[in-house]
Amino acid sequence: MYLSSQSFGFVRIFAAQVQDSERGRKSAQVMDGVDNLMTTAKKLSIPVAFGTDAFGSLRAYEAAVKEFGYRLRWFDSLEILKQATSHNAKLLALTGPRNPYPDGPLGVIQPGAYADLLIVNGDPLTDVRVLEDYENNIRLIMKDGQVYKNTL
Repeated sequence: MYLSSQSFGFVRIFAAQVQDSERGRKSAQVMDGVDNLMTTAKKLSIPVAFGTDAFGSLRAYEAAVKEFGYRLRWFDSLEILKQATSHNAKLLALTGPRNPYPDGPLGVIQPGAYADLLIVNGDPLTDVRVLEDYENNIRLIMKDGQVYKNTL
């Protein structure tokens, strides 16, 4: 079992801006529910997947990267990195014939695994938000063994 949810951090920001309105009160209810969801998942050791359902405008996609920092409310940086890597890899493996990576394991560094690596300027174990500024802080991107970005 995996929990696949987003943090709705953008709703928390919106709720603070319109707190005296009906929309602000509804947003606060959503955030209370998300707090309970994430706290309970952590308490029960339920693996949490990483992702968002950002769609629509370019602004929504650009804001999705803030999910790393939003999750710090409930999880530390290492837990969030595991959510984005090994937890998601295990969840994808459970999709059977829909798994887009059937030829080797994901989320691990070992022979035969997909060679997807990032080299980051900064320490995401200390503060995972370093990944939010991906244009400046992700220095090397390798996917399937092919280098797509190298600013080292």
